[in-house]
Amino acid sequence: MAVLVGKKAPDFVAPAVMPDNSINEKFHFSHHIKGKYAVLFFYPLDFTFVCPSEIIAFNHRLSEFHARKTEVISCSVDSHFTHLAWKNTPENKGGIGNIQLPMVADLTKQIARDYDVLFDESVALRGSFLIDRDGVVRHQVINDLPLGRNIDEMIRMVDALQFFEEHGEVCPAQWEKGKSGMKADPAGVAAYLAEHAKEL
Repeated sequence: MAVLVGKKAPDFVAPAVMPDNSINEKFHFSHHIKGKYAVLFFYPLDFTFVCPSEIIAFNHRLSEFHARKTEVISCSVDSHFTHLAWKNTPENKGGIGNIQLPMVADLTKQIARDYDVLFDESVALRGSFLIDRDGVVRHQVINDLPLGRNIDEMIRMVDALQFFEEHGEVCPAQWEKGKSGMKADPAGVAAYLAEHAKEL
């Protein structure tokens, strides 16, 4: 499994279903996220089981990501036509409804290969990638097929990255927005642990 953290996020051009249900035949990833933070997440297949719960959970929190200047893009090996059919299927029928994030069609499976999440040459594992404003991967997590993601954790990681960029302090274990950071030197560690070690 490749570790992409610290490297440029692989770019791609592929068909995508856009929030307004139009089809962008040449969705250019790096152009779409230019100057913004981005979360790119992979899921195995449309019309399956864990996948709709994750996509709907991302969609429910989309305003929170956008408030953090963060774009959210989904990707699977399904066609853009299947994506659109899934969007047009109500949630109570196993669909995802009219979600408002781009859905990339990775029919060639090349994007999943480039991000090293392709499983058994068939479907993508549940890979999530946080990308900074310079297009560099800063966080990645890969779940096996049965294990759904915690979307709030990805929001926490966006907050942590932005906190570090703004304040220059690192984010210790259990850090959440509004909590203290830590100066990245021996004195900073000692001061932080003296005050917070029992809370960890």
